[in-house]
Amino acid sequence: MVPVGTPGVWKDAAKLIVLSLIGLVVFFVPVTMDGKSSIPLDHLVTLVRQYAGPVVPWLMLALIVVGAARPFVTGSWKQTPTKVVFSLLNVVGLIAALLMVTRPPAWLADPDIGPFLWKTLVQSVGLIVPIGAIFLGFLIGFGLMEFVGVFVRPVMRPIWRTPGRSAVDAVASFVGSYSLGLLITNRVYKSGGYTAREAAIVAVGFSTVSVTFMVVVAKALDLMDHWLMYFFVSFVVTFVVTAITVRIPPLSRVPDEYCPGSVPTPEQKITLNRFGVALGQALGTLREGPGVVRVIWANFKDGVLMTASILPSIMSVGLIGLLLAKHTPIFDWIAWIFYPIAWLVRLPEPLLAGKAVGVGLVEMFLPSAQVGADESIILRFVVAVVSVSGIIFLSAMVPSILATEIPLKFWKLIVIWFERVVISLVITTPIAYLLL
Repeated sequence: MVPVGTPGVWKDAAKLIVLSLIGLVVFFVPVTMDGKSSIPLDHLVTLVRQYAGPVVPWLMLALIVVGAARPFVTGSWKQTPTKVVFSLLNVVGLIAALLMVTRPPAWLADPDIGPFLWKTLVQSVGLIVPIGAIFLGFLIGFGLMEFVGVFVRPVMRPIWRTPGRSAVDAVASFVGSYSLGLLITNRVYKSGGYTAREAAIVAVGFSTVSVTFMVVVAKALDLMDHWLMYFFVSFVVTFVVTAITVRIPPLSRVPDEYCPGSVPTPEQKITLNRFGVALGQALGTLREGPGVVRVIWANFKDGVLMTASILPSIMSVGLIGLLLAKHTPIFDWIAWIFYPIAWLVRLPEPLLAGKAVGVGLVEMFLPSAQVGADESIILRFVVAVVSVSGIIFLSAMVPSILATEIPLKFWKLIVIWFERVVISLVITTPIAYLLL
């Protein structure tokens, strides 16, 4: 921690403000461009897709080749049974990607299957993670997390059992993108800022889909007239559900230990002069850091490697899940698991509601495809919120988590997803009846 009276402190404080503002503007300040209001990062990704359009599919294919080959080159594919399965699935994803850029068969060319995975998911994640990683350092590398963390620590620790610094991480995860949020969480965990349990809580408690994707859901379910209500209810429900799930297994059983090889930096108790302590800790991080260029490069490199790990899984796990949802009755069966809950909370069409939230395990956008815009607004609203607050889905979120060092096994993710969906249904339905 740097005392406020240290020489050069005001110059460093100005640097802290400027660098932090860059990160905050890029991730959190809506800007209107060509009639579209979104965060600058989203606009930047849109510009890249617009001007580098013909090259983007080949860049994605190159990343998928790296991601599919890397486990076999490094030998990590045989470390655990889960890694064996996902490494083999990565090969399947590579084959599917090759077909998508050449001549996909009819079953893969179905707009709801291959093009949905390739354009809506792969190209979006494949661009937003590396580009967003360039700006991540401005949020996590120069003291902003430490500064904000000091003030929100009294709230974060007792409610969500995470350190104060996780507040910036949580909001970035919710507002920006689950993939970027996981990148932040993994970086902080590896550097000793989170224990394994704290990193797991942030990863499966806050790292939901981006606001821009929520807009897609709201449009599909004809909820844009209630957009602000939908956004804030989703925000509140997601955080309330997280506060509950951190107190029950399997999250409560994740080891409360720091990443092996890291230097633990636990937060210390503060009683007086909270602003001075916050500024001192932030400036300490700024001064001890390796510099702007090195921070940006380190985050960009991590972003590219994580993208390469995620994309093959999206093309394999996501593909299998979509095919199962379209051509088998498995999710009709899963619907009966949630039917009693939907019936108890008096949701309209409880069986349809059960199928909609159940298929969300495959891909968070699929519930919107199950519920038509002509259904009850209560049902549409609840399904839209639960698809966000459930957080965990196989097409991208699960591969993203498994690509990090955070110790969350596949079966634990499935159990946490089930807990989140059930609790979300119970909380959201009364709110929908109250507000709509």
